[in-house]
Amino acid sequence: MHVRAKKHLGQHFLRDLDAARRIAEGITKHHGCADVLEVGPGMGALTRPLLDRGDLNVHAVELDHESVEYLISRGVLTEDRVFGVDLLTWNPDEAFPDGAPFIVAGNFPYNISSQILFRVLDWRDRVPECVGMFQKEVAERVAEGPGSKTYGILSVLLQSYYDIEYLFTVHENAFDPPPKVKSGVIRLVRNDVMELPFGLTHPHFQRVVKAAFSQRRKTLRNSIKSGGFDANRIPEAFQSQRAEQLSVAQFHELAASLMS
Repeated sequence: MHVRAKKHLGQHFLRDLDAARRIAEGITKHHGCADVLEVGPGMGALTRPLLDRGDLNVHAVELDHESVEYLISRGVLTEDRVFGVDLLTWNPDEAFPDGAPFIVAGNFPYNISSQILFRVLDWRDRVPECVGMFQKEVAERVAEGPGSKTYGILSVLLQSYYDIEYLFTVHENAFDPPPKVKSGVIRLVRNDVMELPFGLTHPHFQRVVKAAFSQRRKTLRNSIKSGGFDANRIPEAFQSQRAEQLSVAQFHELAASLMS
């Protein structure tokens, strides 16, 4: 099916039905959750396989109003199941009231993919699972472990709360129009961490992680100092290391050493 590209939203429409089916099948319904929020459904290439599973309750958030009208007029989703709003400012209680959990899925627009993942972090106590397609570099970064140059802020923050698996790669020709890069599909499944160790708050932890990676070529002593922290409080074992060398657990230790 040929559809118009939403270039202003950074969206490339998925036309490979097998890839869409594999994304839909990647949802495990962790903790028994069956409510799904699809982000950026476009013309419904992924929406249909999600619905075809028969065991998911699908809602969608779509900023492009022409796509919203298309989905409703073609009977893909009913008017009460698709929200023509910006995910980044949307309140999920509109679709999932009383703090109910929901799965996040989608062929995510490249230009806001990191922001979407930060929203998942904000909703971590409500989102038991996230399955979706990102630019391959972003997908690999999120799933990567320490020691890699792609390991970064999102890797550490997300892996503190989610077990992350890189599922498969999608070729450029699977989209209309084809992007200039390959895409990767990942699955995030919520782990058992309800509270960070050492009494850490998430805002403090996030601030430390961002400071550590702000100058990733420098040692942690220097990058942490530039982030406004007292570098003398860093454990000696970490002072000469770079941010990419620390595991998630070691970042917890680092952040704990910098608590007021």
